[in-house]
Amino acid sequence: MSAPCFHCGLPVPADADYPVRYRQLQQHTCCAGCQAVAQTIIDAGLDDYYQHRTEGGRQAEALPAELLQQMQLYDNDELQKSFVHLESENVREAALMLEGITCAACVWLNEQQLRRLPGVLTVDINYATHRARVRWDNSRLQLSAILEAIAAIGYRAHPYDASRQEALHQKERKQALNRLWVAGLSMMQVMMYAVPVYMAPDGEIEAQYLWLLHWASFVLTVPVVIYSAIPFYRATWRDLKTRRAGMDTPVTIGILTAFFASFWALINRIEHGIYFDSVSMFVFLLLGGRYLEGMARRKTGEATERLVKLLPAFAHRLDNWPASRDSSEVAAANLALGDLLLVKPGETIPADGIIRDGQSSIDESLLSGESLPVARRSGEEVVAGSVNSASPLVIEVNRIGQGTRLAGIVRLLDQALAEKPRLALLADRFASVFVAALLLVALATFAGWYWYEPARALWITVAVLVISCPCALSLATPAALTAATGHLAQLGVLTARGHALETLSKITDVVFDKTGTLTHGRMQLLQLQTFGALDNSAALALAAAMESGSEHPIARALLAANEAPLPALGDVVNTPGQGISARLQDTVWRLGRPEFVSNRAPTIPADWPATATCIALGHDDEVVALFAIGDQPRAEAAAVVQQLQRRGMTLHLLSGDAAPAVEHLAANLGLDHARAAATPEDKLAYVSQLQQQGRRVLMIGDGVNDAPVLARADVSLAMGGGTDVARASGDLILIHDELGRLPATLTLAQRTMHIIRQNLWWAALYNLLALPLAIAGWVTPWLASLGMALSSLLVVGNALRLIKRDK
Repeated sequence: MSAPCFHCGLPVPADADYPVRYRQLQQHTCCAGCQAVAQTIIDAGLDDYYQHRTEGGRQAEALPAELLQQMQLYDNDELQKSFVHLESENVREAALMLEGITCAACVWLNEQQLRRLPGVLTVDINYATHRARVRWDNSRLQLSAILEAIAAIGYRAHPYDASRQEALHQKERKQALNRLWVAGLSMMQVMMYAVPVYMAPDGEIEAQYLWLLHWASFVLTVPVVIYSAIPFYRATWRDLKTRRAGMDTPVTIGILTAFFASFWALINRIEHGIYFDSVSMFVFLLLGGRYLEGMARRKTGEATERLVKLLPAFAHRLDNWPASRDSSEVAAANLALGDLLLVKPGETIPADGIIRDGQSSIDESLLSGESLPVARRSGEEVVAGSVNSASPLVIEVNRIGQGTRLAGIVRLLDQALAEKPRLALLADRFASVFVAALLLVALATFAGWYWYEPARALWITVAVLVISCPCALSLATPAALTAATGHLAQLGVLTARGHALETLSKITDVVFDKTGTLTHGRMQLLQLQTFGALDNSAALALAAAMESGSEHPIARALLAANEAPLPALGDVVNTPGQGISARLQDTVWRLGRPEFVSNRAPTIPADWPATATCIALGHDDEVVALFAIGDQPRAEAAAVVQQLQRRGMTLHLLSGDAAPAVEHLAANLGLDHARAAATPEDKLAYVSQLQQQGRRVLMIGDGVNDAPVLARADVSLAMGGGTDVARASGDLILIHDELGRLPATLTLAQRTMHIIRQNLWWAALYNLLALPLAIAGWVTPWLASLGMALSSLLVVGNALRLIKRDK
């Protein structure tokens, strides 16, 4: 057999002459494509890839001219709308799917290759989904150059396509099922031949028929060994090439040792050394366990992957609205800013936009976790991926493609899943050391039993190798974190940093910003008092009509509160800093400061909100109405504060607002500590001081001024409606500003760490108990494979408890 290709691992044809120079040694490749790719990697100074990879690359092919031309088409701005996010005029971020990724070293190689390109700003590749996020300066580098750089090292990159990714998953699933089917069929047939041999007394079955049964078992086991068990061989070969011991190494050794020892016993007619039934059962149980594990892990990630698939493929565009409601069906990827869309009841909204006509209930449950539809009317924003539940809406598109809120959510999820927390890294390192130790134990077991009872030495060694494979140990942390991340996404909380859940479970102090966090962050009508001349509805309609042409926050608050038709006004005059005057029939009305409206200002009611702005409506003779305009605490804020205090946490309020408003809110909510007029530097110093005292701090904020302290805190939560820079600084993102989700998030974080600890303890305890039993000879190989599979499934099943949502 020829030596394997240095790059892809396939056999090198006898007449092939494609050498490469690697670390002073000449290596051989199977074709010109592999030679070119390997030479590119080595010349780029990335030859460490060949030392650390755990699986060979796929066979490389020269790029045809047609493919290079197709790559250049991706430089078109229109084509990029569906998968490229424009951060600024030149800075762009693309969502790409990579083909050919086989191990962590592949991720490292692609990241290093792209980071060397002038103009590439950041690269983030998710090993689990093979989805890549690449940010670059388009004035220095075109997207086609990025795609060509990836292709030059033997991989392929495409715009991320959920359906294509699903097709790849289906292909892998079909392959796994085929291998499982072959192993299962073989196991059942082999057991039909093995059971009579086990059950019959010695000598009852004539020798010719006995050995016929053994040869039939051998023939049926061969497909299992040469086809079904291939995934274990591949993983072991990857490990051996990098001189490390992986989880599949003892499995492969066990399979091959048992098979060839049985074959040797068969041809030498040693009856009690034939265990083909154990080999086929072992492979079947392992493949079955891993298939179920794969299904469970995919289930844990469904909540996050569903976000990618929320957008519809088509939309109804109104070409002549409001003159006509006739619509044409267009691809959602081809929508442009300013397009007017008709969204019918039951349809998914294809892009972020503003309602221009109609009112309806919007189901945002997949985005925010809110089970009840939310009322939306003309002038309010709606987000892509939510479902129109009640009435037709006319929506003007204001964000498309990668600029939508849903696309931003997916980017955050990619970032979260690409990071590995400390516990996961620790478990991986321990598993690697454990496998190396296991091989030494197996060798010692064989030596000891060969000295004591040679006939049993081989099978006891196989059982030792199988039963203590550390699959459960390596699954313990990732399974729980993936399940918890999916559950948080359902709750409307995105995990943007890998360490967030681990740190969140240990916090002692919670620091709140005020505006936009504990309060709504926008002006609202808090109270209305009339004095006889007009009723509440008429006074509010008149005030809204006078402010209808203004973009001032107070004007927007009055307009949002009004539901009555606006009266027609004349002679509207704006007096800066004072208010507005307008004529209604024969009366000149004024709206603004009480002293601007009338010299006869009424007494402000005793129950007037202490921190509200007072706006008067009246004329020369009298003030007829007073409006209290201010920022209102979130309805759930008081309940959240009480729940956190019951958990024993210390709560702080840090705000840049004036002292009266801050002190009033702190008193109403019962916060432990409050500080007003705090600059960004003050907030940073405050949190740093808490940390110096040994406190674990959770910071919650939404503004640009909160970004530094969000980054400084042990763990931070940014409000989804806050500024982009605040969201970028947060470890967790509260998608729809539902502060009431915080207690559930803390509970889930604590449950996650509890389940991770349970999984790790179980994995360790299982090995401590199972290994001595196997060494003592009390466990057969097939029973060992069953125990290992059940142990891994138990770990994944325990993690799946985190998906269950509280009613």
